[in-house]
Amino acid sequence: MNIQNLIVCDSKNIFDILFEIKEELNCNLIFKTKKDLLNTKNLQNYVILSESIIENLDNQILVNNLPMKINTLIEKINMSFLKKNYNTQSEILIKNYKIDLNSRIMWKEDKSVNLTEKETLAILYLNKKDKPCSIDELQKVVWKQSTDLETHTVETHIYRLRKKIKDRFKDMNFIESHKDGYKIN
Repeated sequence: MNIQNLIVCDSKNIFDILFEIKEELNCNLIFKTKKDLLNTKNLQNYVILSESIIENLDNQILVNNLPMKINTLIEKINMSFLKKNYNTQSEILIKNYKIDLNSRIMWKEDKSVNLTEKETLAILYLNKKDKPCSIDELQKVVWKQSTDLETHTVETHIYRLRKKIKDRFKDMNFIESHKDGYKIN
């Protein structure tokens, strides 16, 4: 499990309290002034706790209703960590495309296309492979079907997925057909 990063902005008292119980939070705890915070680059890896909203920053926890029970504060922090993880782990880059695993949307620049669950799983599986992946392997791993079955499920889904990508992005080579199976180009 990744250790989270929590910045407490301008509130030394809250920082001191959290420092006392930081083992329960399981996070790196950092104190910064608002000025230092605004000069910090790459803040998407942090959750920021402050007593007032800081413009143009994501992942903020607002603690302006003090006094607050410590359990309530810990719950807010943990929920922010979960939300940040959910959002950052959902978006992946495959070639020139981004895929949001939560919404199953694939996009490039200003164009997007909705994917089915199986299409998403097929793209992810093919992306892990360095060489073409056989139809039998896709049938077994992605579709959870026995390779003994006489079916064209994989071919049909890949055909429709390739057509969807070609129609929307004008990309005829994202998934290539080889004699040994399919491969992401």
